[in-house]
Amino acid sequence: MGRYYSGDIKGKFWFGLQDSNDASYFGGQHFDPGFVQYVFDKERDYETVCEGVESCKKELGHYKEKLDEFFEETNLYNDSMLATKLQVNEKTVRELLTLYARLELGEKIKQCLERQGSCSFQAETE
Repeated sequence: MGRYYSGDIKGKFWFGLQDSNDASYFGGQHFDPGFVQYVFDKERDYETVCEGVESCKKELGHYKEKLDEFFEETNLYNDSMLATKLQVNEKTVRELLTLYARLELGEKIKQCLERQGSCSFQAETE
């Protein structure tokens, strides 16, 4: 079971790692009636989105490449497997995965803004 977002971009929030309001990290406007409705405008929000994406990349550092490689090789994992691969403890794995999931969402928003100048989507809250 998971929570999805749909609209100009589509995807699924990472279970146990990513709140429905995670896109707030990148700015935009949201409305909350059981779904969180996000609206991003290139003129207003693009710089903030880019800053958020770059911030995620910076915080992930060299772990981004390691995570990319790991997920190219497998789609089934647990925290212990990742801790071994990344040579970190499981608490750090959760922190890194949260950033990695956020980066994926931010990159989708950024690409949507570049492609069409605006980006809106709804995120399930339950």
